[in-house]
Amino acid sequence: MAAPLAAALRSIPLFFEPAPPGARISVERAAKQLAAVVDIVRAVPRIDAVDVPELVDENHEGRPYYRTSDPREYARRIHEDTEREVIVNKVVAHLATPEAVVEWAHETVARGIRHVVLVGGTSRYIPYPGPTVIEANRLCLPIFQDVRGSLGNITIPQRVGEAHRMLAKTRAGASFFTTQILFDAKAASRMIEEYDRLCREANLAPATVLLSVAPLGDDSDVEFARWLGAEVSEAAEQEILSGPESEAGSRSVTLALRLWSTVDQATQERGVVVPLGVNVEQITTRHLPHAEEMLRAFADVLPREGSPPGASTARNQLRS
Repeated sequence: MAAPLAAALRSIPLFFEPAPPGARISVERAAKQLAAVVDIVRAVPRIDAVDVPELVDENHEGRPYYRTSDPREYARRIHEDTEREVIVNKVVAHLATPEAVVEWAHETVARGIRHVVLVGGTSRYIPYPGPTVIEANRLCLPIFQDVRGSLGNITIPQRVGEAHRMLAKTRAGASFFTTQILFDAKAASRMIEEYDRLCREANLAPATVLLSVAPLGDDSDVEFARWLGAEVSEAAEQEILSGPESEAGSRSVTLALRLWSTVDQATQERGVVVPLGVNVEQITTRHLPHAEEMLRAFADVLPREGSPPGASTARNQLRS
C-alpha cells in the first residue's frame, strides 16, 4: 500500500488528480464516476494520494462560478472507499475574509481531510476579496499541523520569478507544490534548479515538487489544456495527435515519461536536492482509461526508498 503522505513526499510521490463530477450531473452518474476512480486507485497501490481539484470559472470581475460541487465530499468518499490519502484544492482568493479561510480550514479538518492545496486567483489584475496564498498558508498551517496534515500550493514554471514565489510559500508552510500541466521539460528544470539555489542560500529545506502531466486525445483536449493555462508547444501537439486518434492517449504517456526522465536527469546532473514526484491529471472524464494507463506507467518507473539504490532516491533522501 502507499506510504503516509508525509513519508511519501520524501520518497518520489505519485498523485492522481481525477476530474471531479460536475455540479449538475445526476446522482447516478456521479456515483458511477466515483466508482470508476475508486477502482483505479485500488488497482494501483503505488498511488500515494488522490488530489481533488476545485474547478471554478471567473467572470471579468473575478467572481467565481463553480463547475463542480464541494471537492471535500468527493475526497471524503474516495478516502472511505480506498483508505488512501486525499487532498483537496481550494481557491482561497474567492473567500471573503481571512476569517472565512480559517473557518473553511476547520470545516475541512472536521470532515476528516488533513491535506490541502491552497490556490490563488487566475489574474493578478483583479482585486480578489480573499487573502493571498502566502497569507492563507500562514492562517491554515497551525490548523492542519494539529492533525498532522500538510499544505500544498500550485507552481507555474513558465512564470517569471516563480522560484522566489515558491521560496516565500515554503517559508509560509507549503510542504509540496504541484505544477501546472507540463508538456515540455525546460521551464520546469530551470525553475527547480533556481528554487534549489534559493533554498540553499536561505538554509531552508525545499518542498517537494510534483510534475503534473495529463493525457490528451484530440484537438479539443489540446485547446482545453491551453485554456487551463498549460503551454502545449506545436511539437508536443504534433507528437500527441499525429497518427490514429485512438493512440493519442498512449502517445501522451510516452511524452510524459520522457518529460519526467529529462527533468529528473537534469536535476541530478546539477546536484539539485529538491524532492520530485509526479501528479497525473485527468482533465476530462472521457479520458479516464488513458489516465489509468499513465498512472500504471509511472507506477512502474518511479523508485521508492528501500528499492535498489538509484540517483533519484539518493537525491531525495538528502533532505529527508
